[in-house]
Amino acid sequence: MNQPVRAIAEAARRASRALATCSAEQRDTAIRAAAQLIEQQHFQLLQTNRQDLDAAHRLLDSGEITSATFERLRLTDKKLAEMIHSMLAVADLPDPVGRVLQRTELDRGLVLDKVTCPLGVLAVIFEARPDAVTQISALALKSANAVILKAGREVERTAAALVEIIAQSLAQNGLPKDAVSMMTGRESVQQLLGMADLVDMVIPRGSKQLVEYIQANTRIPVLGHAEGICHIYVDAAADMEMALSLIDDAKTDYPAACNAAETVLVHQAIADEFLPRMAERLQGKQVKLRGCERTRAILSNHPVEAVSEGEWRHEYSDLVLAVRMVNSIDEAIDHIHMFGSSHTETIVTDDPAAAGRFLNAVDAAGVFHNASTRFADGFRYGFGAEVGISTSKLHARGPVGVEGLTTYKYVLRGSGQLARDYQGPKAKAFTHRPLEHE
Repeated sequence: MNQPVRAIAEAARRASRALATCSAEQRDTAIRAAAQLIEQQHFQLLQTNRQDLDAAHRLLDSGEITSATFERLRLTDKKLAEMIHSMLAVADLPDPVGRVLQRTELDRGLVLDKVTCPLGVLAVIFEARPDAVTQISALALKSANAVILKAGREVERTAAALVEIIAQSLAQNGLPKDAVSMMTGRESVQQLLGMADLVDMVIPRGSKQLVEYIQANTRIPVLGHAEGICHIYVDAAADMEMALSLIDDAKTDYPAACNAAETVLVHQAIADEFLPRMAERLQGKQVKLRGCERTRAILSNHPVEAVSEGEWRHEYSDLVLAVRMVNSIDEAIDHIHMFGSSHTETIVTDDPAAAGRFLNAVDAAGVFHNASTRFADGFRYGFGAEVGISTSKLHARGPVGVEGLTTYKYVLRGSGQLARDYQGPKAKAFTHRPLEHE
């Protein structure tokens, strides 16, 4: 095995144990200091990112990356400001570690606490997103976890520069610099995935192929989502102008985002009026429409390509939107369950009963009423940032912030009690009395 890869993981394990004993104030100070250093070095970071962009142009021209991927790796003054703001927002969050979730008296002088604690070592494998470095690092430090970052080759220079700044901040503030580290090269991923003894959770952020590869090649728990196939269902009782605005926002605000809408389902009762208005609005925003036969019949005066049955599962990540007419809310829910990815689903309706049925029946990490799917985001949820979106039903679901990076342990404080005293015909009785806790 490549020793440097294991050495990085071993150093991260040591750093995680040191972080677990550091105060929240120490960790917050380091996050804020890193944000300040990033602000001070923004010009150098933009120059470094330019090198990544220059190299990515060749990958774009050869078809190795998409235009959406290219845009994700671009660093701008605005994006840097958002990254800094996100780090500071994470530092301002309450400490997620050491919270007592439940306190129970088992017997007099024998008290059991359920207490939050860090997961330990995170391995985060991501593609072309420089902001992933700052988001993930801040969230990991806030939750007292060490993190090993593996960036895609198209953003390696920018990611390495950001990691170096964060490590510098850690060292300057008395925290282990190995709490945030980075490895490069495809071969390192396979080695890292085999280190279940050192890594506690793997978080992939990228393409469906990347996520599925990681899920199939490790025994380490994996948190994440393979696709973001998000739907907006426009109900018979929808406010049409609201629906148009929500679809516009969900599709055109950031088409490459995993929370962008990919499919719109329209109730047949309003399709004749609604679909032409939607087509007019979206085509004015350069959105290409693809539709079922009934949709194309109504939009015969618009350039709408046919959607094959298998294509309903496609994540466009671009200014392309699939449209399907449905006969009922139940048909819409069935479509979502058949073709969706359990990410985020929206209903637009003024009918409270329809909204309630949709919110209760749809199985997804996020289910919205009269709101854009773009709200499925850790920062917008008030988490400061996110390490990714989880579509799993276990541990964490939806945008994963600091709470999703913690687990819990049971802390028992006694005064010499023996387990054998609570057994047999003369056994002492447990009180099992719930106690107040902060």
